[in-house]
Amino acid sequence: MKITFLVPPSFDDERPAERSAGCTRVVVLAPNIYELTMAAVLEQDSRYDVKYRDFVYNGATTEQFIEFINGDDSDIYIIWGVNLSFDTDMNAIGCIRQAHPHTPVILLGPGPTYFTHKYLKHNDIIIVRGEPEATCAELIDHLYNRTDWRGIDGISYRGTDGNVVTNKPRKLINDLDSLPFPARHLVADHTFHNPKLKTGPYTTMFTSRNCPFHCIYCVPSSLSFAREIESRRATGHKPAIGFRTIASIEKEVAMLHEQGYKAIGFMDDNFIWNAERTRAICDIMRQYGMVWGCEARVDAITPEIARMLGESGCRYVDLGVESFDDAILEYVKKGITVADIYRAISELKKNKVPVKLNILIGSSPLETKQTVKKTLKEAKKLGVDQVMFNIVSPFPGTEYYKQCVDNGWLATPDYVPTDVQRHSILNLPSISAKEMEHLLFMNNLRFFLSPRFIIRHICRFKSWSEFTSALKSLKIKLFN
Repeated sequence: MKITFLVPPSFDDERPAERSAGCTRVVVLAPNIYELTMAAVLEQDSRYDVKYRDFVYNGATTEQFIEFINGDDSDIYIIWGVNLSFDTDMNAIGCIRQAHPHTPVILLGPGPTYFTHKYLKHNDIIIVRGEPEATCAELIDHLYNRTDWRGIDGISYRGTDGNVVTNKPRKLINDLDSLPFPARHLVADHTFHNPKLKTGPYTTMFTSRNCPFHCIYCVPSSLSFAREIESRRATGHKPAIGFRTIASIEKEVAMLHEQGYKAIGFMDDNFIWNAERTRAICDIMRQYGMVWGCEARVDAITPEIARMLGESGCRYVDLGVESFDDAILEYVKKGITVADIYRAISELKKNKVPVKLNILIGSSPLETKQTVKKTLKEAKKLGVDQVMFNIVSPFPGTEYYKQCVDNGWLATPDYVPTDVQRHSILNLPSISAKEMEHLLFMNNLRFFLSPRFIIRHICRFKSWSEFTSALKSLKIKLFN
């Protein structure tokens, strides 16, 4: 049986959706390790011939995608969908249906998990909700054997009467070590760059799934968000955190080192849990000479942990600070204060660990033009390496979405998928969507085109290709 994972091209003038983080359009290309992990699970079964066709990486056209589909003989297609990819996915499925009316299409990811009814427009579509590995493997086994798959936990489909059937949720995988490493060989001809690490070859990894905190706006990585949507729907609360063991992490890092990788970006929603686990991972990264980066909460950065990071080749820590206003931080249930932010940045800088701040405009009705300007002023004053300015998108499935609907803060009749690095659909009491978009653009210009930023970064690149890739990403970020 031939199974093909598809990453369709954009069918309009918009940049393609980024399907790994899941909430922006592509600025920097990165491997979707969640999708590649699913591919690796299927490759363990010798009955399946697994292929991966990424039409975004090489900038393929719609016509090239259609030509491929018309000439292809796959038995099953799999697409990883996010909110921003909905139109693209439906166009891609339409092309598949024209050429192959009854070939099953399996949809994974947070988009199909939440917008189940919207995605089930065509025949022979099956949605695998939430955490996909066990469900998808069982489903494809039934499809291969031509046995009845309709009772499988964790799927949705349209029944013979035309109504959508949503089976009960699948239990989460208890042992993440049981999963194979992502099938990176399927994208072996792809070269990925991370401007924050400035060296390569580069890939991504995860060591855990989900985050226990309760920020009202939060949209974690696309896999974690799919797990979270499914868990909240079934139980009313977030899912349990899943961890890999240190032994499993070391085995994968050793394999990547042997394959020639020099840089790793950890995609965990929250990478730093305690000193013991952090020390063990830092030791692994130092042992194999990897440069790396991660995402963390500011209240996790202690003097001890900052020292570990600095001594082990950590080249960036993404800190989700969102705002430098204590009232806003309290409102969004961030669980930190501005003083915590200052302490974390000070400790990291003391240990020569570059800091990237993630700033979220409009995460609270308390936001004003003055609070946004104050946040930019503080970020520049602290002299951090990078700042990412985003506008909050009230994703369905979050507490903030309900607040926005209940209070009439949406600028559109209902949620519309938006690129959080560019557009807003919120008119808050003291700041409009247009004002937020203007402030976002001006903040990016003032930060990324400042002499301080340019001088700090230009001398750190290890190769011309890494520099030109970063320059291209910056051009997209600023001017689309």
